[in-house]
Amino acid sequence: MTATPRRNSRLAVVALGGNAILRNGERGEFAQQFENTRWSMRAIGELITTGYDVVVTHGNGPQVGNLMLMVDHARGLVPETPLSVANAMTSGSMGYMIAQCLRNMMLASGVRKNVVTVPAQVLVDKDDPAMSHPSKPIGPFYQEQEARALAREKGWILRDDARRGWRRYVASPYPVDIIEKDAIRHLLDQGFVVITCGGGGVPVRLESDGTLSGVDGVIDKDLASMRLALSIGAAILVIITAVPRVSLKFGEPEQQDLPCMTVAQARHFQEEQQFPSGSMGPKIQAAIEFVQADARNRAIITDVDGLVPALEGKEGTTVVAG
Repeated sequence: MTATPRRNSRLAVVALGGNAILRNGERGEFAQQFENTRWSMRAIGELITTGYDVVVTHGNGPQVGNLMLMVDHARGLVPETPLSVANAMTSGSMGYMIAQCLRNMMLASGVRKNVVTVPAQVLVDKDDPAMSHPSKPIGPFYQEQEARALAREKGWILRDDARRGWRRYVASPYPVDIIEKDAIRHLLDQGFVVITCGGGGVPVRLESDGTLSGVDGVIDKDLASMRLALSIGAAILVIITAVPRVSLKFGEPEQQDLPCMTVAQARHFQEEQQFPSGSMGPKIQAAIEFVQADARNRAIITDVDGLVPALEGKEGTTVVAG
């Protein structure tokens, strides 16, 4: 059994939302993704220059969607790419962009740190109820006739998606452990900046003989980042999203921004269904679990520009024990 990690009060796991690299409405050319990544790395570079140890995680929804679209168009011409492998591929390609941009940003600031990408395998429970209730749409839209043929041929679950067409749905199991956590801790001890758990990591399950096998599913990036933060002794979990603060009655005239919440308040607002499951809900759940695990921890939800001020209590929403 792995020992409990030593807590590092200056270690922050920063979870980037998908819009940090590919924004809504963009075609997704890599030049544009690099430009967005450079912009996002400014704040993380500043965080490192102020003396924080940093691990970066990131979403990959648009990138996996594009990759699966390419796979779909190449059907019959090249071997099919399983979703688990597509997750690993985008973890590597996006990690390359983030690592390069962050290293260049630090060099410009006179900081000499190595940056490394670790595509992480994330253990899930093969008996997780989510495995039999696919909830995450991935890949392209299909006409109904084609969707039914794919369901018969491949055993996929396909459903009508808001009358826009039929899409494949996969499971979104809960992250139990990070397989590479010891390696990540070792890299941090050696002074590396680590990029890992891209897209929530690659879900794997433990077989009866102790081996691992891939699972075609999608792990929520924020929950995986929370599990990672607890696994490596991080004291701070920062979840970067598109808004500067969490709000009650978001988008309504009575919108109320929240600079701080206790775990009890966050749970109360969660029960009031203030945080939709498709957007802010998983972020709040990740924050609650992270702080509950150690009352000294704090979780912050903010946008890229608010990252550094939020750590000083000047921006964002901070979730604390009480």
